[in-house]
Amino acid sequence: MTAKAKSFTYTTSLVWREGLEGVLSSEGKPHITVSPPPDFRGLPGRWSPENLLVASVETCLLFTFLSLARSRHLEFENYESDAEGLLEQAYGKLVISKVTVRPRITIKSEDDREKAEGIVGTLDEHCFISNSLESEVVVEPEILIAS
Repeated sequence: MTAKAKSFTYTTSLVWREGLEGVLSSEGKPHITVSPPPDFRGLPGRWSPENLLVASVETCLLFTFLSLARSRHLEFENYESDAEGLLEQAYGKLVISKVTVRPRITIKSEDDREKAEGIVGTLDEHCFISNSLESEVVVEPEILIAS
């Protein structure tokens, strides 16, 4: 007897508003106003597809960290991160070639450092969003000790 693989479906809807602006929605969630980035004549102050892609990687890494920390019994004080995506010409087209995420994780004591580093070292391979991309995903952690 073989185990059936899990599969999930996620849906969104997008409505064009005017010019270079749309409203992204998903049932039961707040709407997000989207536009190309100003670099591509989009409107400032709106989420762009580029922002959303980088944010998807960053948030998936957070939730992957939380899951692994729980399963490996790592107690920590705080997790924050910054992320950036590099959009560049490659293969004759524009691609987000690299997403760098810089988590700052505050652990309770030096005794937890090895466990935290082990978890962080496997984040990108456990994150299903980064596994779905051709972009290079780089995790540059900073592990701090609570004071």
